[in-house]
Amino acid sequence: MKERGLDPAIEHLLRELAPQVLGAAVRRFRDFVACEDAVQEALIAATEQWPRYGMPDDPRAWLMKVARRRMTDHVRSEIARRERETAIADAAPLATAPLPDDPLHAEADDTLMLLYMCCHPALTDASAIALTLRAVGGLTTEEIAKAFLVPAATMGQRISRAKQMIVDSRVPFALPDADERAARLGAVLHVLYLVFNEGYTASAGDSLQRTDLSNEAIRLTRAVHALLPRDPEVDGLLALMLLTDARRDARTAADGALVPLDEQDRSRWNRTMINEGVALASAALRRGAVGEYQLLAAIAAVHDEAPRAEDTDWPQILALYGVLMRIADNPMVVLSHAVAAAMVHGPRAGLELLEPLANDDRLREHHRLHAVRAHLLERAGERDAALAQYRAAAERTTSIPERDYLLRKAAALE
Repeated sequence: MKERGLDPAIEHLLRELAPQVLGAAVRRFRDFVACEDAVQEALIAATEQWPRYGMPDDPRAWLMKVARRRMTDHVRSEIARRERETAIADAAPLATAPLPDDPLHAEADDTLMLLYMCCHPALTDASAIALTLRAVGGLTTEEIAKAFLVPAATMGQRISRAKQMIVDSRVPFALPDADERAARLGAVLHVLYLVFNEGYTASAGDSLQRTDLSNEAIRLTRAVHALLPRDPEVDGLLALMLLTDARRDARTAADGALVPLDEQDRSRWNRTMINEGVALASAALRRGAVGEYQLLAAIAAVHDEAPRAEDTDWPQILALYGVLMRIADNPMVVLSHAVAAAMVHGPRAGLELLEPLANDDRLREHHRLHAVRAHLLERAGERDAALAQYRAAAERTTSIPERDYLLRKAAALE
């Protein structure tokens, strides 16, 4: 969507309106691929005409009108094609009936509908993330490709394959019914969580963070929260993002080098985001059933509320991770639990908890396991073993800031 020289205010507005217009179009015409093409044409027309002739009084209605005109042409073309192929004069048009009467089908909820649709059960996490950023986040294929450090053509093929997988699955590309919604909401939140994590700590490249991705994840989660304001896990995920992203400015030095949590200048943390996150996390925990995102948010809140690293309430964090391990089958949680145990009971306790992860295919070759083991070995006074683990972690990471940090830690032990 981004055009050279385009007014940032117009660009921001178009990015905000794109999923609303696409959701409305899909809700009416039920053809995601054609509707996306129509909305993209409408956005291109806006970037060409609005700077020249001025912004319309109702930008959303303007975009919807243009997209609807494109879809009408598409429907007529499809009818004509079917007539030619079947030689039937009264060929049926594409389905345009409204969806059943339901609060989640209202126009105001079009963004939520798109989120549900993009988190389709036929898709892998990677495909769902790409499709979500394209359809709901309003990012161009080029922007998504840049975020994941792949050529634009490669990302375009990935998004195309995702759409084809949905078609091949024969599962309708539509808002799931009431019985499916709860399970699909979990997928929606999971995708948003993954998008945020990739933005907060980029998996590859020369920058520690991709703020465009983390900002987009927060924006989309706010949209879900606005539509489902009393769902405790939605509260928890938004709280987790805010409490984590509040530390953004303190995570890197002036030269872009990684600054670990215990060495960060906490005066640079965003107190407004922390206050909002703590309020959301507290409200979520009061609502009853405790979920993964609520617990992660509570842990983040304990970190953020400590004025100094040495003031961190590690026993409380250890207890929260203990609860989290009972409901989440996630080796990263086990890894973090080991760190908390080491802070409370000493590095040997943490190292013992890491032992089972050596046989976990999901993590045994991951650089974070080697990095945590190196940290605990260093604290235990085993310098040579720690040095080897720091080097092993540096070899396995594809993030340049993380690699440089691990190599500095190794050099300090030589």
